[in-house]
Amino acid sequence: MSTPHRHIPPLEVRERVACMCDHGDACTSFAPGHALHLIQARLAAATPSDWADAIVEASDPRSGFLIVRTLAGAEPVSLWNGTGAAAHAAPGTPVALHERYDVLAVGGTRFNVLRG
Repeated sequence: MSTPHRHIPPLEVRERVACMCDHGDACTSFAPGHALHLIQARLAAATPSDWADAIVEASDPRSGFLIVRTLAGAEPVSLWNGTGAAAHAAPGTPVALHERYDVLAVGGTRFNVLRG
């Protein structure tokens, strides 16, 4: 004869989870604007026609915000990244923005960005 299993209810979450980049450490989240997930990077690499060349108009490394303008002459695009994209891309820097998967390429470095 087996003993009955007692159902243990899940604990209630009482605190909001914060990414470690909020505390100056490496990103622990793959949410938009945080760490670049391997799958996101591979999808962006597999769809080269969705990349748009752009120039950085403004960047603020302290807040993580950047403003880029594509060479197609579209309106400026406001971006945010918590892992240092603004520190790598000073105003006037040529970059590429993957418009479908929200990846910013600054040289050989890729960043996950949140459109603002």
